[in-house]
Amino acid sequence: MTTLVLLDHDDDGTPRPAALELVTAARPLGEVHGVWVGDGLDAALPGLADAGVLIVHRLPADVWWPAALAEALHAVRSATGADLVLLASTSEGKEVAAGLAVLDGAAVVTDAERVERVEGALRVTKSVLAGTWVSTVEVTSPVAVVTLEPNAVRAEPAAAPSSPQVVDVQVAVSELARSVTVVRTPRQATGRPDLATADVVVVAGRGVDGHLSPVEELADLLGGAVGATRVVADEGWLPREQQVGQTGVAVAPRLYIGVGVSGAVHHRGGMQSAGTVVAVNSDPDAPIFEFADYGIVGDLFDVLPALTAELRRLRELA
Repeated sequence: MTTLVLLDHDDDGTPRPAALELVTAARPLGEVHGVWVGDGLDAALPGLADAGVLIVHRLPADVWWPAALAEALHAVRSATGADLVLLASTSEGKEVAAGLAVLDGAAVVTDAERVERVEGALRVTKSVLAGTWVSTVEVTSPVAVVTLEPNAVRAEPAAAPSSPQVVDVQVAVSELARSVTVVRTPRQATGRPDLATADVVVVAGRGVDGHLSPVEELADLLGGAVGATRVVADEGWLPREQQVGQTGVAVAPRLYIGVGVSGAVHHRGGMQSAGTVVAVNSDPDAPIFEFADYGIVGDLFDVLPALTAELRRLRELA
């Protein structure tokens, strides 16, 4: 069995954390083939070797947008005979997955938390209904396209490094795909990790009342990203692209800290895959306490400075 993994990377050629997580998830499933778009592969090969990638199919840089990338992945998948394609569960990854599934007549499962082969069958586990249920999907079609939640798998090196073979692939993108106009709007640099893939996310809710300094200070101390609930985005306290929820960014950090967050179902739907959930809220009846691993009932403007100061003290002692 061959699994095809889309290797997302930064402009400097550094594989993104989610890409190495996908490779780790793919190794138990069979041979791992990577797909690399554009330049920078030479510098990344040692890391991909450590991860156990056997073959890297390098695509030209001009197929980076979803419509063209779906067609390019279709060509690579057809040539390799891969029965599974893994992508990161981002908005771009899901769009590519949808296009690829149409071309391949494949089954699609998004926001997966685990992928495994059981007695020859591919099974995918994911949370549904805002995290209230965990479902296992068995794929019966010959080809599957799965998007895996960031942080669902911890990236680990292979037991033995590989010697990746690089195969340059030229694809003819259709006129239909080329008719798509893509406009990129640069995001304002914050110096913090990407919200969708961050290991730590500190989310500001209505309770912050526009005062974000305690939230940002805690996030920076933990090396985390700052998120917002819909109310915070609606009020303009944080940009819309930092909204976490069903209508915003879906996050799956190892540590989620909700500050002044009520825990409404539409917000929970965007963070249901978080590892450890910590809630700080002055309302003891806030819904977030129903699913939080740790809850602090108190004024966030007292709790956060004390928490930040204690964490800083412990770090200095370490």
